[in-house]
Formats: sequence, C-alpha cells, structure tokens
Amino acid sequence: MNKLAIYVHIPFCDHKCIYCDFYSITNYKNKASYLESLKKEIAHYANLYSEEYEAVSVYFGGGTPSFMTPEYISSILEEIKNSFHISANAEITLETNPGTVDVEKLTKFLRAGINRLSVGIQSFDKDDLDFLTRIHDAETAKKCVWDAFKSGFENISVDLIFNLPGQSKEKWLTNLNEAVELPVKHISAYSLILEKGTVLNKMVLDGKVTIQDEDYDADLYETTIDFLESKGFIQYEVSNFAKPGYESVHNRAYWQYCDYLGFGTSAHSFVKNKRWWNYSSLEFYNRAINERGHGVAGSEILTTEMMLEEYVMLALRSGGIDIENLKNRFGDKWLSENLPILEKLNTEGFLKIENGIIRLTKKGYLLCDELLIKFEY
Repeated sequence: MNKLAIYVHIPFCDHKCIYCDFYSITNYKNKASYLESLKKEIAHYANLYSEEYEAVSVYFGGGTPSFMTPEYISSILEEIKNSFHISANAEITLETNPGTVDVEKLTKFLRAGINRLSVGIQSFDKDDLDFLTRIHDAETAKKCVWDAFKSGFENISVDLIFNLPGQSKEKWLTNLNEAVELPVKHISAYSLILEKGTVLNKMVLDGKVTIQDEDYDADLYETTIDFLESKGFIQYEVSNFAKPGYESVHNRAYWQYCDYLGFGTSAHSFVKNKRWWNYSSLEFYNRAINERGHGVAGSEILTTEMMLEEYVMLALRSGGIDIENLKNRFGDKWLSENLPILEKLNTEGFLKIENGIIRLTKKGYLLCDELLIKFEY
C-alpha cells in the first residue's frame, strides 16, 4: 500500500492572533454541523482512496483543536479509523494551545488515540506574548507541557518564533533554554513571517511595527541551530529539530512528497499529480458537503516539471534528495543538467553528497531559498 498523510482542520478559535493567516473563526455555533460535514467528507474520499493507501499520520490543526472536547476529536478520529487503513504505529497529532487543557482533558485526548502534541507556545517572554496577542503567559505554557507529560504523552513538540520586533539574541536564547528544560522531544523554530491579510502585516505597512533586517534574522537562525544541536536536537528540516527518533512523521510525509488528504475548511490535498483545496468559509464548505460530498473550491493538475521542482525544493529543505528515488520518479535529466551546480555548491560547503543523498549543510540551510533558485528544471 502507498503511504498517506491525513490532515483535519478545526477552524474554531477563541482569539485570532495578529500574525496568523490560517482560516479560523471565533463563533462556535456551527460545531455540530461541522462535525457532520467532516464525517461525510471523510466517507467520500474513503470510497475513492482507502483501498490503495495506508495512513501513517493524522494531524489535527487549526484554529485551536484543543479547544474542542476530547469526545469531539475522538468522533472524527474514529470516523477516519473506520474509513481508512491506519498504520498500527501511526503518528496522531493534536495542535494544542496553553490555557485550553488540563491533566484531565489531556488524559482523555490520550485515551482517544492522540499520541503526539504540538504546543503553540511561540515565546516565554511577556513582551513577546503581548505583542503576538497570545492568550497565555510563560507559566501557563510550561504547565501545559508538564501536564501533558504527566498525562502520559511522551512525544511533545513546541513551536517558537524568533526575530520578533525588539527581540535580542539574549532574549531568544532564554526562550530556547526554557524550551529544552521542558520534557519535549521536538522543537519547531520559525522566523516571524509577514503574511498578507494579517493584522501584523497591516501594522508593518502602516509603520506601527518595524521588522528587524535579514542579516539579524540569519544570525538568530544560526544561533538556533547551534544551540539546539548542542542540546541533542537534530535539525532534520529548515525550521524543525528533534531528538533522534522523534522527527515528525506527518511533516516528513509532506517533505518527502507523499500523497495527503486534507479534510475541513481551507484544507489542501495532493494525490498522484492532482492538488485541490477546500472552501475556507465554513458556510460554503458545509453547503458544498451537503450538495456533493466534498468541499473542493479549486484544483490543478501538476505537470511533471512542476512536480519535479516541488520534489527538489521539499527534499532539500528537509532530509535531502534520495538520488535513487529521484531517478525512479523523474529520470536522470535533472541530475545531469544540474551536476555542475551541485558540484560547485558541494565545493563551497553548501551541500554534501554522501550515501546516495544530496543534503544541505548548516551553511546551506542558512541560504536555502537563495540556493534553490539556482537549479534548472
């Protein structure tokens, strides 16, 4: 069977943070109808794909999935398990915000089948949290992780954001140090990104907020890599670090260009050479589900050239290009045409080629986007 990753979008959220561009709503009145729509959509795609795929991961993102009751999440998960072949050791992740869970609720999530938590901390600093309009403080964030650990969760990830306005290197290192002192196996460290349509982007355009320059951002990023590696976390993707054996199965499925199905508002799917995306509006999504069983708002068929470019980009941002796998999927043309570039980057220390893998070095990760545009397709 082919590997499949499954994503479920839970749009409900108590508060919209200024930097967030994911579809979320603060009105909970349609929770019940949304649940029924999700189940119908899962059944629709199970009829199409369940026989040829085995799901290796299920990821509940949002929004704030942890705002929902364990019974709500369990109901969706049971529908997925009854509809698809799920790997016996599948990774099942729930995005969790501090302040939305306690030991009792976390224990119920664990019993429901969740075996990995991704906790959106972003920072332990009060000024950072106030700027980001997060609803928790540092102590609540730490308590959330420790409560999860006490509840029986072994696989816990935390998200952090660096290069916030006015964030010094010392402040960022304090954040990193606070994180590694928690019982976590995975850390995602993202540079602050301005997304169109967000409150933060408008604040920058209006001159109310100033973002620090690219050189400072690169310095913080290099500091992040050095610090986390010194604490036993392996960098396995541009922004992701894990203790050995705790690399995210779900994230790796995306980066290794596996097929995936997305359920819910604004969710994206990619199967074979087709990509499609759902309506963002919950109202439009529910209506589409009731009328035709799916919520697709648009789709595209990818050419071989498009898929090759995406494959290379995703592979180099993560664990590297498996040369044999690349040849099996796309032939020898890309390798032969780009051999001079690869050799030059190897000589300059931006990538290394060993054991059949083309992988960026730490120096290469620092300039990843600039290096990717050098290749011919």
